[in-house]
Amino acid sequence: MTRLLSVAGYVGQSLRLMVGVPEYSAYVAHMRSRHPNKPPMSYQEFFQECQTARYDGRVGRCC
Repeated sequence: MTRLLSVAGYVGQSLRLMVGVPEYSAYVAHMRSRHPNKPPMSYQEFFQECQTARYDGRVGRCC
């Protein structure tokens, strides 16, 4: 059952990314685990960054 919930979470995240809905909670979790010394962007900054990356054609990955 746990595996099924995990797979469902990945599918849901993939669907949100395909339609362009950014996953702020995943970003914050990533920043806390991989970059604890840097404060995460606010939701508004994150959303703007995602929109710019999506429509500007650049890749906005840090890792």
